Amino acid sequence: MIRITKIFTFETAHVLYNYDGKCKNMHGHSYKLFVTVKGKPVNDLENPKNGMVVDFGDIKDIVKSEIVDVWDHAVLINGVSPHRELGEGLENQGHKVIYCTFQPTCENMLYAIAAKVKSKLPEGISLAYLKLHETENSYGEWFAEDN
Repeated sequence: MIRITKIFTFETAHVLYNYDGKCKNMHGHSYKLFVTVKGKPVNDLENPKNGMVVDFGDIKDIVKSEIVDVWDHAVLINGVSPHRELGEGLENQGHKVIYCTFQPTCENMLYAIAAKVKSKLPEGISLAYLKLHETENSYGEWFAEDN
């Protein structure tokens, strides 16, 4: 079994409902996402993906379409909280708002990323690990064996 990792960056703002620290105010981050998948390399001389677990480009396509292109330069808001009204006001002013069914913390974002990526992976390939940097020195991790 081999693990391969592709790294992504995106800019996203969030606002945390009912949080008791300074991050209760809407703010943004330059997120850095590490996506690690695992599988066995193709062993077929006639297959154009011979020697690969999966083409890095395929991982890029999945993560870009499911996460980066959706969340980049958007505001993540807990859509089941009173902040929904804040989101609607921002949308009315032309801003890109994503309504989450969860508090948009780094931790919960990892759960959402895992669910989206896992549902799109090719047969025989599994999601092994995610790391999401919210800042240079603060990040969360998701491990398949823990979930």
